Amino acid sequence: MVANNRVYQHARQGMDEVLRCVDMVTGKEIWKQTHAVPFKASSGGERHGNGPKSTPILADGRIFTMSSLGDISAWDAETGELLWRSDYGKRFSQNHPNWGASTSPVIDGDHVVAHFGNDDEGALIALDAKTGEEVWSQGNDGAAYSSPLVVEIHGVRQIVDWNHRALVGVDSRSGEALWEFPLPQFTSNQNMPTPTFHNGRILLGGENRGIYGLEPELHEGKWTVKERWFQKDVALDMSTAVINENLLFGFSHYKAGQLFCLDTETGEVLWRGPGRTGANVAFLSIPDHVIALFDGGRLQVITATGKGLEEVASYRVADSETWAPPVLLGTGLLIKDQQGLTLWSFE
Repeated sequence: MVANNRVYQHARQGMDEVLRCVDMVTGKEIWKQTHAVPFKASSGGERHGNGPKSTPILADGRIFTMSSLGDISAWDAETGELLWRSDYGKRFSQNHPNWGASTSPVIDGDHVVAHFGNDDEGALIALDAKTGEEVWSQGNDGAAYSSPLVVEIHGVRQIVDWNHRALVGVDSRSGEALWEFPLPQFTSNQNMPTPTFHNGRILLGGENRGIYGLEPELHEGKWTVKERWFQKDVALDMSTAVINENLLFGFSHYKAGQLFCLDTETGEVLWRGPGRTGANVAFLSIPDHVIALFDGGRLQVITATGKGLEEVASYRVADSETWAPPVLLGTGLLIKDQQGLTLWSFE
């Protein structure tokens, strides 16, 4: 998270999660806050580390972080002072899904919204951003690893949330449930990537379950969800896809990892890159191009075209794993790997 020439970075040191504020120009630490989070990844998730896996968000001078144990903290962005911390451990016996909380909270006006809970039970909850007090709570579905979106569909501002059981739309001010599309997490097929919203449609892909083009519709006060298309040739695992023009660029876990591009109107897969390229990619969409940061520390710039994979440039930006998304700046890139934070200059 970058703002006002400061970098806010959430990481782990031993049993603590650490929030640092760093000077953008010099890399000098301005302040540091630690929070005891004794979390250990369950079997099968060791290669992803012990987190934190959630991306911080900044609003109105406050930084909001979610720990691997599923609590949200609000910090003063200027001083680092802890303002409040949520505690849903008493409501849910384990306030995170099996491999740790990975959802990133979103800001909607004066609310901070996130899905709390474990695999079996949970709720989408809006908190007052100033006080941390609960504003509304919706549902009882377990938490997934996906993050909510704030969108407007047919003039209604809503939170789109993919939980353990279904994709749901919730009125952002009242918390009222509007619509749902069942797509449950089961066995080893996890609900992980964040859905993509484009031209009134939600593009939803899950592990071993292809990708759907879904369109919520409102008629005479009643919501329905139309499945406009479905394709099974590519599937999203952990990586969240991005839009560029009317194309969806993503990373399928088939063939041990391959980039792909599909038409958002029809769902047709326009091209697929070579296989065996990695386990995860963090994407950025910029004018005419897509930036892909692979988990092995390689950053690739490709042309945003449906005609085929066209590489513009490729760089080695880290010697250890890169799970966090890159930050694009006017003069360079910020890269977080397992060992540290690096500022790369375009020059």
